[in-house]
Amino acid sequence: MESEVKLTKLAKCAGCGAKVGAGVLAQLLGDMKVLRDENLLVGYDKSDDASVYRVTDELALVQTVDFFPPIHDDPYIFGQIAATNALSDVYAMGGEPKLALNIMAVPKDMPPETVHALLRGGYDKAYEAGVIITGGHSILDDEPKYGLAVTGFVHPDRVLTNSGARAGDVLLLTKPLGIGVLTTAAKAGLTSEAGMALAVRLMTTLNRAARDAMVRRRVHACTDVTGFSLLGHALELAQGSGVELHLHPDDIDLIPEAVELARLGVLPEGMYRNRAFAEPQVDAGTLALARQDVLYDPQTAGGLLMAVDPADADALYADLRAVVPSAQRIGTVETYRGGKRIFLE
Repeated sequence: MESEVKLTKLAKCAGCGAKVGAGVLAQLLGDMKVLRDENLLVGYDKSDDASVYRVTDELALVQTVDFFPPIHDDPYIFGQIAATNALSDVYAMGGEPKLALNIMAVPKDMPPETVHALLRGGYDKAYEAGVIITGGHSILDDEPKYGLAVTGFVHPDRVLTNSGARAGDVLLLTKPLGIGVLTTAAKAGLTSEAGMALAVRLMTTLNRAARDAMVRRRVHACTDVTGFSLLGHALELAQGSGVELHLHPDDIDLIPEAVELARLGVLPEGMYRNRAFAEPQVDAGTLALARQDVLYDPQTAGGLLMAVDPADADALYADLRAVVPSAQRIGTVETYRGGKRIFLE
């Protein structure tokens, strides 16, 4: 269903490109007093994807919230994308999402059928994930926004964070990059129909299958690649784990149309924020600027980045190839030698 309301025209930013930059966010949270609790296994101090709280020796809660302005004009598709993105944080922790609450802001003159379609998109994607939406909260706002607060479950001993990577681990990624460039170009009518269809397919593909394959293998760290880009999230993983990452750009699946648009200078604002945050810690080698730009591109509902025990890397890679949009073996984790944290080789 193509809505008569052009949702993306009502938003200044689109999708995860609207996120506050990682560097700014760290400064804003830097001096906050945090209540200490031995059962809080993961808080925001490690820049992780979700919080994890131990309830019993067998059960921990995983909690996250994510919402953003429209990234697609069709409200049903927008709802699906926003829900897919919010659920991803629980999958990245190795958890299984179970409950969710809607978060919605809509203009007072938005047609009821548009609001219904938006909510239906979120509900249908949650249903696909086996998640129950039990309520939520909505406000009036000139700029529409939608997302979910999600609660999931995980065994306390099987939590995956972005700070557990070990030297020797193999880095796997599960979706191609370039979504932010494609959706930005689409607002100006520069993205092809095939390119936009690919972006929608990627943004509405749950990371559920990737998570299900991942938890059967020895994965030491995981994060989902969203608004801070591959290099931004990789930097958080490297810093949190006390390691350095060696990435092989030729093995990273960059959407060709996104690379060409980047070469023409069609780039989302979030790319510049991500570059400002991560670039001081990145040795880009001789990689062309347009390809670098896509590595800094903010992704919406992107794939999972995993640091896998080398003994399990081949098996997990084979498992992923059958169930994810683009299984990629993109680099390795090495002992930190001081200086930069990420090397593009």
